[in-house]
Amino acid sequence: MLCTLSNLKKQDIEEIKTLEQETGHIVLAFSCHKSKPSLVDKNTLEKIQSLENKLGLSLVAVEL
Repeated sequence: MLCTLSNLKKQDIEEIKTLEQETGHIVLAFSCHKSKPSLVDKNTLEKIQSLENKLGLSLVAVEL
């Protein structure tokens, strides 16, 4: 399973902000998706890692 920060509607954001104000805690919203990681060869892994370093992101190769 792979989780990312959610793309929220304005109403969802407002409800989360209200919860944050009530609790005094920052709340992050994640959406999770079923996915199967791909098995990649060393060359592909190096390319993925190189782009991760360049972009400052984590990248995951998955099966469709």
